[in-house]
Amino acid sequence: MEVQETRVQTDRVLTIPNILSMARLVGVPVFLWLILWPEFGGPNCDLWALLVLAGSGISDYLDGKLARRWNQISSLGRILDPAADRLYILSTLVGLTWREILPLWLTATLLARELLLLVMVWVLDRHGYAPPQVNFLGKAATFNLMYAFPLLLLSDGSGWVASLAAIFGWAFAGWGTALYWWAGILYVVQVRRLIRADAATTG
Repeated sequence: MEVQETRVQTDRVLTIPNILSMARLVGVPVFLWLILWPEFGGPNCDLWALLVLAGSGISDYLDGKLARRWNQISSLGRILDPAADRLYILSTLVGLTWREILPLWLTATLLARELLLLVMVWVLDRHGYAPPQVNFLGKAATFNLMYAFPLLLLSDGSGWVASLAAIFGWAFAGWGTALYWWAGILYVVQVRRLIRADAATTG
């Protein structure tokens, strides 16, 4: 759910939600190392990579929930939370594409959306606006992808567990990709409205 503007925002740094987001950021290079280690002659660490990814998903849910419940919404948290989400998605895309678990076209589709959002953030910055808060649709897309990636990693094997993981993993990946682009398009619409309103007031 989108954070309401009526909630009090704090400049505190050491809050529980921020610490959870920082831990997620620390886990990004750990996850990437674990998932790519077999490609460089190391042992298979997929189970540990799955645990790190699952921990990231749990902390992603908790930091937003706790921030709202304990009124610990902060300026830093508004940056850390989406940054951690995007870095986990990017690192997972790199790892799974390198391992040839994800097709290149899907990776390119998701990266193109990220590039679109970067352009929108740049446009907003040029007009003196901060990036809009993450909305429910964007969070739903992220949750779908964060479910999809561990399942697709688990599908890189044999047996009924891998087959079942592939079915559910691709279902979540499909929904997640569609919602990810839908949220991105709504973001573009929101930016366009802001810029038009700004032009109308200054024109």
